[in-house]
Amino acid sequence: MVLNFGFGQLNINTTNFDYEKFSAYECGFDPFEHTRFSFDVRFYLIAIFYIIFDLEVIFFFPLSISVTYIYNLDYVFTLGFIFFYFWA
Repeated sequence: MVLNFGFGQLNINTTNFDYEKFSAYECGFDPFEHTRFSFDVRFYLIAIFYIIFDLEVIFFFPLSISVTYIYNLDYVFTLGFIFFYFWA
């Protein structure tokens, strides 16, 4: 079985690289510009803050439901505080 895997690795053809397979699909048109451009760091920061805020909502929502003395208004104030804390 080990020999079969070894011979299988030898049979894999790595010399034929298909550029069309790895190019971006533009609905049959040639690409207008290079598709591998860099994003601004602010987009990554917004995505990371969204993930952190979303995880906090996931953790705080069951807490606000399970604890009887925490009302929905307190939950909204807590989320608002967290949101403005990350905004500043």
